Amino acid sequence: MAGVRVGNRIIGADAPVTVGWENLPKVEGGAFKRAFFTWFQPVTFFGFLLFWYYAPNEWAVASTGIAIGIVFKLVLLGLEWVNPRHRSWQLTWKELVTDLFYVGLGYTVLRIVDQFIGSDAIIGMVQNNFDLAKVAWFTGLPLLLQAFLISFIFDFGQYWMHRGMHNWYPLWLTHAPHHYITQLNINKGAVGNPVELFLIGLGIGGFFDFLPRAFLLAGTFGLAVSTYQHINTRFNTPRWWRFLFNTTEHHSVHHSQDYEATRSNYAGTWIVIDRMFGTCVDGEAELLGMEGGRRMHIREVMHYPFTEAWKTIKAKLGRGASMPETAVPAE
Repeated sequence: MAGVRVGNRIIGADAPVTVGWENLPKVEGGAFKRAFFTWFQPVTFFGFLLFWYYAPNEWAVASTGIAIGIVFKLVLLGLEWVNPRHRSWQLTWKELVTDLFYVGLGYTVLRIVDQFIGSDAIIGMVQNNFDLAKVAWFTGLPLLLQAFLISFIFDFGQYWMHRGMHNWYPLWLTHAPHHYITQLNINKGAVGNPVELFLIGLGIGGFFDFLPRAFLLAGTFGLAVSTYQHINTRFNTPRWWRFLFNTTEHHSVHHSQDYEATRSNYAGTWIVIDRMFGTCVDGEAELLGMEGGRRMHIREVMHYPFTEAWKTIKAKLGRGASMPETAVPAE
């Protein structure tokens, strides 16, 4: 395949990537089905916003958000079976069990680590030593504006962390296992090495959890937008939605087998951030993964960053040892 030029890059030269929304398949079927898969994303998004905006205080707590998140993911899992984006991504029991292992890891080990040295610990330290009166100007803003700013600030940090993982070798070693997934399904965002999942979870968005209502409203953007990054469902995504928000189409390009295509679409929620910095590619890919779609097993995912780092160090030491003494650069 010759590929398509996007900026100064050739996308789709190494593996098939469809570039351009006009070239993507549409949902086929009756009027109800087409309408459902056109408006499902916006309707659920605004429904969640209205719920958190008007919910009684006793409902507006983190446990409610967790319960809603679990139910919503079960609904999306059902949609994967009703209207799959690609049959080749259809979940098997083995694939589902593997995904649930990583989900469980995130809710147990990583959550405990986070409380001691991760974002929870950092946020707690900052809040305990910071005069909240200094952010009174923020709390005086309209509630929805607060929620938007929390979401956007957090995702802005996520964008640069993610982009750094693709452009700095030490960080890439932690992130690479996530790019060995060969299909997108609702829980694939949890698949990866624990070091990467810890790093990608760092952010200042949680600092605003002293504003519970605004914080929960901001969580709607993550629940009802970024959740779609990893989903095998075909939507007729509205134009305004795909301009502002990341979609499964965007994220499939990021996970494609084409190297240049993977260096795009870094944002988790707001794809408009990628548009701002010239890293957005509108399109989709079906063939995903590194090394032509080689699956990486759980054991390799766990040790990959460390073994690959050791191989790199040994290779550099070996080259240094084989160099003539006069060629060794001076300190």
